[in-house]
Amino acid sequence: METKLSALNSRKNIALVAHDNMKSVLSDWAQTNRDTLAEHNLYATGTTGYRIEKTLNMPVYKFVSGPLGGDQQIGAKISEGEIDILIFFWDPFEPMPHDPDVKALLRLAAAWNIPVACNPASADFVITSPLVSEAYQRDIPDYDSYIAERIK
Repeated sequence: METKLSALNSRKNIALVAHDNMKSVLSDWAQTNRDTLAEHNLYATGTTGYRIEKTLNMPVYKFVSGPLGGDQQIGAKISEGEIDILIFFWDPFEPMPHDPDVKALLRLAAAWNIPVACNPASADFVITSPLVSEAYQRDIPDYDSYIAERIK
């Protein structure tokens, strides 16, 4: 499939997601990185969003809870080009009933070429990269040409 360049602004749209056992870890991480996160737009699934908003005392756009469709809502925003970074602290030791939704979310992040961090160490690397606060050009699938070829 062909690709095209897509511009990311210096102010990123960052999605924050955490499984139940990882919500406090994500909240602690967010508090440590509050100053950097304040420079960006924050999005989150339901309970995680409320917790992060309270911890940081700053607005977070909240979707519904992950098992109720929040993961899919974030996935849709990724495919629409509205989420630039996914910070998803998932619990590798706890099976989740909505694992297919989680896998779909991670697949979309990979397909649309956005950075993903799944634990505090990878999130530290992402959030401290100079690129997090700079404009950036990323390659994304060119579905316009893909669709145009099949409509002819």
